[in-house]
Amino acid sequence: MSVLDHNAIDINPRISEAEVGDYIALLKPRVMSLVIFTALVGMAMAPGHFHPVLAITSLLCIAVGAGASGALNMALEGDIDAKMSRTANRPIPRGRITRPEAMTFGMTLAFFSVMTLGILVNWIAGALLAFTIFFYVVIYTIGLKRWTAQNIVIGGAAGALPPVVAWAAVTGTVDVEPLLLFAIIFFWTPPHFWALALFRSDDYARAGIPMLPNVAGPDATRLQILLYTIVLIAVAAAPWALGYFDAIYGIVSLILGAGMLGFAINVYIRRERSQSLRATRKLFAFSILYLFALFATLLAEVVFRALAPMVGGA
Repeated sequence: MSVLDHNAIDINPRISEAEVGDYIALLKPRVMSLVIFTALVGMAMAPGHFHPVLAITSLLCIAVGAGASGALNMALEGDIDAKMSRTANRPIPRGRITRPEAMTFGMTLAFFSVMTLGILVNWIAGALLAFTIFFYVVIYTIGLKRWTAQNIVIGGAAGALPPVVAWAAVTGTVDVEPLLLFAIIFFWTPPHFWALALFRSDDYARAGIPMLPNVAGPDATRLQILLYTIVLIAVAAAPWALGYFDAIYGIVSLILGAGMLGFAINVYIRRERSQSLRATRKLFAFSILYLFALFATLLAEVVFRALAPMVGGA
């Protein structure tokens, strides 16, 4: 007669305690909002007519794809998140959602966002969205984040791709204009996240993540922030310098760039701990405003160009 080991078999299946809010948190809604906005700008800049239903469908697919990336990222980094005060309240460290549940949720969203965009809009955009998700989850989360201090530099490409995906949704192609938007976000990412890493270095050290301040030191990180900021200012002015946008955008980009540079210089100079923390926090906060204001100016110029003939005709 066989003996049943009740300790070895879980006869009481787990009942999930997750609520809707927990699954929304998996999507990283703040990151998603930035993705939607930058994608909207890329879509608005694209030439030609785009049916409103297809435009909304494209933006939703890009947003869901970004959310899928966030969910998969959290599923793979539950152990890291539990060690960091900034992320300890996420659903997986709190035990609200299991890693397999998050993985299934993320994979489902990724599949349907890519397939919907490909079938209903075009497969160039669908393929670019699939590549964006793959890059963020596999290249950045699995391949870079735990192994190299350049994780943010290379991994930033994933966050820079949404405007390119949106442009491709409208045109079925990729051109210079969306690549300029890609470059702006790409060079914005290191100063933005390294500022965060400077005042959260203890968090990253506790989690064993080789962020630049923990590997090369705070002084080297400050220098890199300053150098990337200088490059960012030049790249951000490129749409005006190359003739794609008017002087208004050029002036705004230079004003915002001067602000960004001022905060980066302040970070470079202020090295005493309390002053350094204030300087890095200010740079981190301003960098968010910088990117939003820059893309809002681009969007405003596109809208003005579209309305100008109608206003003139009236």
